Amino acid sequence: MMSRKLRFWLQVLCVGLVIFLLVFPAAAQDDANPNSPTPILLSETNSSRALAADADSFRRGSLPKPEARAFDLYQKVMLFVTNVDLMDGEGANAFRVYVEDAKGRQYRFPVLEIQRVKAENTVYALTIVLQDDLGFWEQPAADGDVLIGVSWRGLVSNRVRLGLGKIGGDIKDDAPVTDSRSTTSSRPLTSSRSTVRTSLKNQEEEVPGSPGYVGYRWSGDRIRFLEQATFGPTQALDDRVRRIGLRTWLAEQFELPYPSAGNPYPDLPLKPVNPLSDCDNNQTVPDVPATCFRDSYSMYPLQTWFYKEAFYGDAQLRHRVAWALSQMWVVSAVDTQQSTHMIAYHQLLSKNAFGNWRTMMKDLTLNPAMGNYLDMARSTRNSPNENYAREVLQLFNIGLFMLNQDGTRQLDGQGNPIPTYDQNTVNNFTKVFTGWSFCNSNNPAICANFTAGAVDYKDPMILTNVNNHDLTAKTLFNYPGSTTTNVAACTGCTGTAISTYADASMNQALDNIYNHPNVAPFASRLLIQQLVTSDPTPAYVGRIAAVFNANRTNPSQLKEVVRAILLDPEARGDVKTDPRYGKLREPVQLATNLYRHFDVKSADGLLLSDGNVDRFPNSMGQRSFYSPTVFNYYPPDYIVPGTTLNGPEFSIFTTGTAIARANAVNSIIFNRIAVSQPDSPNGTAISFDRWSALSTADASGNQLVEALNQKMMHGAMSSSMRSTLLTAIAAVPTTNPLLRAQTAMYLIATSSQYQVQR
Repeated sequence: MMSRKLRFWLQVLCVGLVIFLLVFPAAAQDDANPNSPTPILLSETNSSRALAADADSFRRGSLPKPEARAFDLYQKVMLFVTNVDLMDGEGANAFRVYVEDAKGRQYRFPVLEIQRVKAENTVYALTIVLQDDLGFWEQPAADGDVLIGVSWRGLVSNRVRLGLGKIGGDIKDDAPVTDSRSTTSSRPLTSSRSTVRTSLKNQEEEVPGSPGYVGYRWSGDRIRFLEQATFGPTQALDDRVRRIGLRTWLAEQFELPYPSAGNPYPDLPLKPVNPLSDCDNNQTVPDVPATCFRDSYSMYPLQTWFYKEAFYGDAQLRHRVAWALSQMWVVSAVDTQQSTHMIAYHQLLSKNAFGNWRTMMKDLTLNPAMGNYLDMARSTRNSPNENYAREVLQLFNIGLFMLNQDGTRQLDGQGNPIPTYDQNTVNNFTKVFTGWSFCNSNNPAICANFTAGAVDYKDPMILTNVNNHDLTAKTLFNYPGSTTTNVAACTGCTGTAISTYADASMNQALDNIYNHPNVAPFASRLLIQQLVTSDPTPAYVGRIAAVFNANRTNPSQLKEVVRAILLDPEARGDVKTDPRYGKLREPVQLATNLYRHFDVKSADGLLLSDGNVDRFPNSMGQRSFYSPTVFNYYPPDYIVPGTTLNGPEFSIFTTGTAIARANAVNSIIFNRIAVSQPDSPNGTAISFDRWSALSTADASGNQLVEALNQKMMHGAMSSSMRSTLLTAIAAVPTTNPLLRAQTAMYLIATSSQYQVQR
């Protein structure tokens, strides 16, 4: 029988386990390796040449015999990849094949199919076609060997040679290679498995994120997660996510009040369109503040509120998603006069950040700032304006071409993309959106924020004159399963019948748009671009689109979508090795990340920042809330010139803004925004206490560099960058630990390795 003492300790152990699971449920759940394995392309024996076969003639049950041969353009070829662990449903669209020729030109070959090799359970055959997937070059030059590699979940394989047209040529291997497969062994993959294990063990000693390299488990992934889900990691946030896990932290974020209790939205009255003569910053009229013009007719109140919430707000995820939505459903202060107008618009974004997309569509359609910006507020049946009708289709929901559910374009029989709509479609939607304008009734039951002498930008637009709404029949999108294609005419309608008809027509039109098959992949891809990576694989888009569609009637639809985006295996992991993965830090995020990393405070370090820091993003090409066009600060489909990389933020990365980035980082780290009344009553600065102490404690600079590596780069600093930093630190006298710390921080923050969020 079990002794009394043993029973006692078993009971203690069980109680302790129950308490742990109750207190740290997500921590236990999240204590799984977030890292996907690194794919490996198989090569021929003792060679760097790809193990490859003609896809149309090869018998697919086993691996091919090594045969040094060249392949022709447009030929279908099989490559063989191992060390991948596919989820259910994960297929060819999760992989990308990148190619470089002897002239340094880069291509992307389409991946058509993936299937497991029956005789080798750990190997997959990847079928590709030898043509430029993006049409960047007319065609790859078929004049010799190219280097070819596979990318999967942001991780890149080794690169191997493939003969294109002929074997040989001037291209050089990346590095001396070890045979990745023994074809003479009775167990063909025995040698490759051994080689793979040795290779990965060696990588683990070097690659950031391995247990021996970081201070605690999966810290690299947590920092990456916080870069995606917030306006920048902080030590307190990292500690909390480490303790409770990603999922519980997300659950907390979804329920937090917003904005922060100490930083409510600015509550400013609506003002007349034309400023009164005594409303300027230089007047001295009694009872009229010197900041009248600044606070009423500029975006200063919204901008400073926004940055204070980004710096100190607890509901970071909602703030982050609202900012992302503002770059998708764009309203710009370029054409929005008063801060109150933009505040009312942003309140709708934040309200809907974790809500339902269809609900958000209606809210933003009737938002006065949107109505003014895209002219719906002035569109009547006798003078229709197509701006809103066009952009609600092209930019906000559907796009120009029909999409598959993974976001790739559908093609017709001639290989051309299929347009989603034509001018006639736009005209019909334009008719639906006629007659609405600003709420101008002094009846508080209709216009709660009516202000005499001012235009009401706080209440939703209403049908101000029923005679301004178009009453003719309209034909909307006609797609499989649509029940909303035809809007009947309202023959003989008058008065309230028109109001009822107009409201029903708008709802029918929004339903027609919302249920279009493009919306899920279109919106999902844009949200992934904003939060995680600029060029997500179709597999990633498809997984998120499936979540979007599965939650179409869920009032918390976007909560599920955001959760799926941030927890997807293409997002997670300590380090991503694909140089095409990630996103150039947009100027706003670059500034807020730096400030949050280093405990942003007031200029004297005793108070909180006043949030007047938009000068830095503005200098880098992104003035907060002043998108230059309805296409946002940067178009989502922008391809970086000379590459195959989809990198939207690079469209505002010029020689001028590149210098501005360095100057902004210099100002943030080496200077401060001093107190300057009335616009900067507190000023803004960062703290160096910890970093100066590390610099003092270790004259070699190693402790300082490693701590900054973990904080700023989630442990992903390259050995060459580390060496450069240590050399630069050594050039600064040890008697000046502050300057040593600032030098290291500046060099990291201005490096390409940091400026690309990966």
